[in-house]
Amino acid sequence: MTRLPLPPSLYADTAVAPVATPPLDTDKSVSVAIIGGGYTGLSTALHLAEQGVEALVLEAQEPGWGASGNNGGHTNPGLKHDPDQIEADFGAELGRRMIDFAYGTTNFTHDLIRRYQIPCEARQNGTLRAAYNEASAAAIEKTAQQCIRRGMPVTYLNREQLRGMTGTDRYIGAMLDTRGGDLHPLSYARGLARAAISAGAKVHGETPALSLRRDGSRWRIETPRAVVHADKVLLATNGFTDDLWPALRRTIVPVFSSIAATAPLSDEVARSIMPTRPVLYESGHITVYYRIDQHNRLLMGGRGPMRWINSPDDVAYLMRYAERLWPQLKGVAWTHGWNSRLAITKDHYPHVHEPAENILISLGCNGRGVALSTAMGAQLARRLIGGAKAEIDMPVTGIKPIPMHAFWPVGVTTAVIAGRVRDRLGI
Repeated sequence: MTRLPLPPSLYADTAVAPVATPPLDTDKSVSVAIIGGGYTGLSTALHLAEQGVEALVLEAQEPGWGASGNNGGHTNPGLKHDPDQIEADFGAELGRRMIDFAYGTTNFTHDLIRRYQIPCEARQNGTLRAAYNEASAAAIEKTAQQCIRRGMPVTYLNREQLRGMTGTDRYIGAMLDTRGGDLHPLSYARGLARAAISAGAKVHGETPALSLRRDGSRWRIETPRAVVHADKVLLATNGFTDDLWPALRRTIVPVFSSIAATAPLSDEVARSIMPTRPVLYESGHITVYYRIDQHNRLLMGGRGPMRWINSPDDVAYLMRYAERLWPQLKGVAWTHGWNSRLAITKDHYPHVHEPAENILISLGCNGRGVALSTAMGAQLARRLIGGAKAEIDMPVTGIKPIPMHAFWPVGVTTAVIAGRVRDRLGI
């Protein structure tokens, strides 16, 4: 197959050079085959290789081609749901482990970046979860109190404090978690691939898995040029999940998330927007998120068209919203607009499945994939090595297709429109 070009993003224009990941053209027999070369697959391969386990990654395009190399660049701690809700859903013991794991993913990720000296513009200046209406502010304050009660480095900020941190009076309350941060997503994906390869893993681009079936006591994966036999298989395809495993595609909704980026801003303008350089995401039915990168560019993200885009004009609403927040941006050049597909689950939890012996599946990051996927790599490696007796800090559940899944494009469009209306009305 021919490798598709990367989406026309700021990241594609500025990332570090990729490591060589040639197509697989010779039959292989390995301990673990990993399908999907995003953060989950690459991190799992790295953590397997660190422990001397032979791992081979099969990526249809190149490492970081999908959402891993095209996301907002935020390393946000936690899960979608509040800590109290997680414990209510999964019980005190597993719930506590899930909370400790999920809120520790950012420290895990930044520690890994430092350990392997991955050049990806990583910073840990905090995450702001911000509200612009009373209902959202009350919900965020409730979340903050739950985190504080558990000893987390979290603070609830008022309007005046936020004005100083963001340069806008849009927000009336926010939760600051100092463990959050940001990075260059594509450089990070390429750095993870390089680290995994240096540890002994094999990574092959332009090598989609065409079929997966049991062959005796092992698994057989057919690719365009070669066959892989593996003792165990991890599927880590997230928003690009297809029909390789029955019904798996119908357990997630692949939603496009879009980003627009400015040309480098002057130091004066950049300081007036986010002087201490945290990342921010809004609490609303339709999330907008943004950051100032190390080159003074503003990157604004949010829901956009449910199709591929290649220009900031395709997400003009993000540019208009930025000017609403900071009028000093009027006339600033917007140089890039791009998107990729994320995987959203019905319950908004990440999903881990073991539908057959020696098959492990992980998908559904729900927009928190940078740190969560990285840390999941260590968890999944432990499970692949130790089997079902090796406990991990996320539930292992059955595959449950979403009812009426074929209508997800209509449902997403309707939800976006309804969410924007509800956000405007503050309900």
